[in-house]
Amino acid sequence: MALIDLLRHAKEIEGRRILSLFDDPGRAGEFSVRACDMLLDYSKTNIDAEARAMLLELAEEAGLAARRAAMFSGAKINETEGRAVLHTALRNVDGGPVSVDGVDVMPGVRATLERMAAFAEAVRAGTIHAPGGGIYSDIVNIGIGGSDLGPAMAVQALAPYHDGPRCHFVSNVDGAQVRDVLTGLNPASTLVIVASKTFTTVETMTNAGTARDWIAAKTGAEMAGGHFVALSSNLEKTAAFGISPERVFGFEDWVGGRYSVWGPIGLSLMLAVGPQKFDEFLSGGAAMDAHFREAETTGNMPLMLALVGLWHNQVLGHATRAVLPYEQRLARLPAYLQQLEMESNGKRVSMDGTDLGLHSGPVVWGEPGTNGQHAFYQLIHQGTRVVPCEFMVAREGHEPDLAHQHRLLTANCLAQSEALLRGRTLDEAKTLLAGRFEGAELERQARHRVFPGNRPSVTLVYDKLTPKVLGQIVALYEHRVFVEGVILGINSFDQWGVELGKELALALEPVLAGKESAEGKDGSTRQLVEYLSRGR
Repeated sequence: MALIDLLRHAKEIEGRRILSLFDDPGRAGEFSVRACDMLLDYSKTNIDAEARAMLLELAEEAGLAARRAAMFSGAKINETEGRAVLHTALRNVDGGPVSVDGVDVMPGVRATLERMAAFAEAVRAGTIHAPGGGIYSDIVNIGIGGSDLGPAMAVQALAPYHDGPRCHFVSNVDGAQVRDVLTGLNPASTLVIVASKTFTTVETMTNAGTARDWIAAKTGAEMAGGHFVALSSNLEKTAAFGISPERVFGFEDWVGGRYSVWGPIGLSLMLAVGPQKFDEFLSGGAAMDAHFREAETTGNMPLMLALVGLWHNQVLGHATRAVLPYEQRLARLPAYLQQLEMESNGKRVSMDGTDLGLHSGPVVWGEPGTNGQHAFYQLIHQGTRVVPCEFMVAREGHEPDLAHQHRLLTANCLAQSEALLRGRTLDEAKTLLAGRFEGAELERQARHRVFPGNRPSVTLVYDKLTPKVLGQIVALYEHRVFVEGVILGINSFDQWGVELGKELALALEPVLAGKESAEGKDGSTRQLVEYLSRGR
């Protein structure tokens, strides 16, 4: 019933100016959440008290509280795969027991973290070194999807805290990337992390083979294995690859790939910033977990962020959402959230297998400010489609000697959300151009300078991008995805949509190699195969 009421309410307020809601002097404070030393301001949306009450009712009708408790308790809420969803356990280092099938998983989580920390400290100190005796100067993380996006995003985000080996990332099976990354590195001082739970991911294992050949050409095949670490649960295959068991860090099937940066998949981050800073990252995630479990309704940041997203997408029909961090070191965050949200909630059937009665997750995209202002903000401000925006900005940067640049960055962030809200009327545009044009030409020129405004945005403000704050931000968005999935009635923790294309790719590779016929393929695919194979 709440959804029907929301749709009716949205129709009733259609055309209302968001700016008019600020006639209430308490609007900004009332439609904001403060938690974990962060501020989420969603007052620049058309959500009013009535809409918010109905959105909260929607969450209650979906049984959110029970579903949340089930997730944290280790229940198998990933029903299509029969798995628990316990990435939160990876950051529950100082918390109590967490059980799966009656077994407390926390001793294993802590033991793996301790092994990771000991290994990272030894590599950083040089006591674990390359087989030839030199220190590891560079780390190359080879993975794809969650085995790449999480650590790559986090390593870049926490650049001010790097005091370990340089980190590089390879994900694409396109040989150009692995070649470009390895060129300029010294094989004798490079440590390669192969991140694949099954150790069978085609793209990852192809790149790992290329890296092994590159190292073996320098050190000899018998020493190449000493340059590798595996983040995998398949000890048989890692051993066959030449990686010793003490250099294999496994994780359980209750950790999904896009939620895995908190555990062994985060080893590259730990090597870059050290175990202590990695622990701070975990503590940030744990703090957001506690807030999500304990905070009530309008004071619950992940809940309110999710409800804003549902209001914009499912109620108002805005199909995309732009993530706009005004923090250059968060340049990879939009791509990370793209996978987190679109792989989790890009579904078409409910938990019971029936077709959804409404649209599922939005298209998520973005770039850091101020770069995006000179790229796609034109469409956001004056295009025909409304794109809800999510701004992020720190109160303080890491460069005190460049504080004036941070003020300019912050001013741009606030100005963009204000411009989206206010817009510029035709009369204001005419006033702006008065004296330069007149008559019909003034009218024509002014119309090009009109901004519709009334375009929604939220802004997340944090003190400074520290390891703990990064952990809070990542966990905030994880829980936002969870809430939206529960309300939509879908499974946010499987990803069957990635399978079909992978299966077909495996079948097409021998066709492209000329070993098999394209017989049975559609006309377009046969034509493309023929054209690509011409001249081989």
